[in-house]
Amino acid sequence: MSSTTRDKVMRHLDVVGHLQPALHLPQHAPYPDLVDNAHYRAYTRMSHDVGGEPDVPITWEEKEEEQWEHNTFVTCEVLAWRGIWNAEERRRRQNVDVGQTQYLGLPYYGRWLLTAARILVDKQYVTGSELSDKIAEVKKRYE
Repeated sequence: MSSTTRDKVMRHLDVVGHLQPALHLPQHAPYPDLVDNAHYRAYTRMSHDVGGEPDVPITWEEKEEEQWEHNTFVTCEVLAWRGIWNAEERRRRQNVDVGQTQYLGLPYYGRWLLTAARILVDKQYVTGSELSDKIAEVKKRYE
């Protein structure tokens, strides 16, 4: 990647980072005449929508899926079969609604787990405290 392209990418990520920081700081919405092209692009960009954007090269590796990844996939499919959610809702919630920090910071199936937990709580199949208690119980088993 050329240094010019890298500089453009870094400037873009800097603008996006100010709009979507890990700890969000409330901001006043700018007047339309203060929104330049870089800010407009940052406001309208979704973290999973990277098609056509320059990026650093990555190496392709075949990876054997781990057991927790298989279990996550099966759990999410069962939730769909039971009518808890559909594939479009799952994709939207795990790719768009999580925000850039979690999208880039969690592994692929980690986003699936987070989304499944949020759906179950949001749709009142479990309460947040029931979920926390179950997580603590499972953690205790593996200590």
